[in-house]
Amino acid sequence: MRRPLHTTLLSVILAGAVGAPNALSAEGAGAPPDGARQRQLLRLLKQDCGSCHGLRLTGGLGPALTPQALKDKPADSLTATIMSGRPGTAMPPWRPFLSEAEAQWLVARMREGATDAP
Repeated sequence: MRRPLHTTLLSVILAGAVGAPNALSAEGAGAPPDGARQRQLLRLLKQDCGSCHGLRLTGGLGPALTPQALKDKPADSLTATIMSGRPGTAMPPWRPFLSEAEAQWLVARMREGATDAP
């Protein structure tokens, strides 16, 4: 039995939305970023995140993002905050610009203190 056209189209659209990488990333959802994207992500961290969290990530409008400040915070929680933001605060969702793998990569860099672009 054939499925109605609208059901087929909806399935194709949803599959593309779920499986497609985001607009600014050439990476899929579990792939680590390549070297060029890593440099972009570190610049984003310093420039965009730094506008609220301080250019040295030591705090400002937003809390510090230093290894000391993040050491007791679960990596999954930090990734979720990056991806979804924090409603009611100035923290926006970065999902339109980052894949989850890229957010995880950034969390690892912040926890290591390795946030300077080469």
